[in-house]
Amino acid sequence: MMGRIIALDMGSVRIGVAVSDPLGVFAQGIAVLPAEGPWMRRLEELMTSYAADRILVGLPRRTSGEEGPEAHRMMELVALLRERFPGVTVETEDERFTTVMAHRAMREGDASRGDRRRKVDGVAAALLLQGYLDRRRSAP
Repeated sequence: MMGRIIALDMGSVRIGVAVSDPLGVFAQGIAVLPAEGPWMRRLEELMTSYAADRILVGLPRRTSGEEGPEAHRMMELVALLRERFPGVTVETEDERFTTVMAHRAMREGDASRGDRRRKVDGVAAALLLQGYLDRRRSAP
């Protein structure tokens, strides 16, 4: 059994947070944090309460797959997270279409516009993490 994984979908206004189940099969959105303020302290609390040993950070790439300025900013954040959580593995995952997919899923689920705005980052983090978990399980 592996430890839980916490995924972050970093936005300029909000940060979506998701966590895996203890077996690494399912992802669930657990929080949407404001990007300004003490979000790192809240992440630390979540890491402890879920006994997570890995952080997955969404890496925004251009449609072409190239890394732009946002991806470079995320890599700086990854370095900061590795420094802040030295015993934790910090990885990145391509997040090109997670927010678009999250909006679509919420629209199809008849979520109101206000609900979508408040929850889309958490849903995007869960989609990011679920894709990662699915790929890990299917790898030889």
